Amino acid sequence: MISVLVVDDSAMMRRYLTRIFEEAGDFQVRTARNGEVALELLAEETPDVVTLDINMPAMDGLTCLSHIMTQKPCPVVMVSSLTEKGALSTLEALELGAVDYIAKPGGTVSHNMQTIAEELLAKVRAAASSRPRTRQCPVAAQFEEQPPVIQEASTEEAEGLVLVGVSTGGPSALESLLSGLSSQQSWPLVIAQHMPATFTGVLAKRLDGLCALPVREVNKPTPLLAGHVYMAQGDKDIEIRRRAGRLMAVPCPQDAKRPWHPSAERMVESAMEVLDAKQLVGLLLTGMGDDGAQAMYQLNQAGGRTLAESEDSCVVYGMPRALVELGGADEVLPVEDMPAQLKRWLPATTH
Repeated sequence: MISVLVVDDSAMMRRYLTRIFEEAGDFQVRTARNGEVALELLAEETPDVVTLDINMPAMDGLTCLSHIMTQKPCPVVMVSSLTEKGALSTLEALELGAVDYIAKPGGTVSHNMQTIAEELLAKVRAAASSRPRTRQCPVAAQFEEQPPVIQEASTEEAEGLVLVGVSTGGPSALESLLSGLSSQQSWPLVIAQHMPATFTGVLAKRLDGLCALPVREVNKPTPLLAGHVYMAQGDKDIEIRRRAGRLMAVPCPQDAKRPWHPSAERMVESAMEVLDAKQLVGLLLTGMGDDGAQAMYQLNQAGGRTLAESEDSCVVYGMPRALVELGGADEVLPVEDMPAQLKRWLPATTH
């Protein structure tokens, strides 16, 4: 049995969430009406997972989370609204050490929680066996407006691509990856991060201020330029296509046959249709499930190079484990060591 502490100021939401867990049959549930009560309960016993609402009176979710991570660290899944403000708060929570988040389908108090029951159960089960990480620097500093990076934007077209698939734990992993890359990165990176559209735009903007490479969300057909990072828009898939001789990242409607979006599998498969495997490098980072593993295995077998994140640095060792078990990873590395490996593999920049 997985013990869960549900923290939410809405009695209705506590009932909805409790019902979902109890009907699943493998959860024991306690509830708390706000952050202060939650901390009192946590002083008595530590549950396997805490679900934590962000917007609460008396003590909000971020304040409560900061106390949990410093006093009694345990896996936390945030319950967030699908708004830009909710996205910013959720990314801040992930920086503080939350394992994952679940987006309410209908605002602050939702009557449609049953529509996300399957996702909620999967994320909480994954969190129960996750490896939560806390940040060493004050979170406020992470979210201040960053001064722009002074650099000359490349107009050179891509000769090859780095394709990144990532899910649970992705924002911190992407920060570690991108902050280690030089502005002279020769091939563009295209990222499929499992997130709603409200979240991917906010994440791309934040990463753009933290690393030396320009980071842009792909919300329309976009030419791929050397030394740039392109993040797939949430709630869609992304394909690599060639138009008028130019490589493009193109957002497209979700493929209903694929369970995760943006789909890393679809991104890699489409890239292999327009580029030789030797012009592609695949990175599979932290996340539950196996999205991207089969496609990156095929890429590896065709002569492309692949990296899987090691278990030690993953929040959830699901996607990279699937690639490793298929025998499709050239190297298995902590995410912070991947920039150096990419520098060894990729050609020197010409701009």
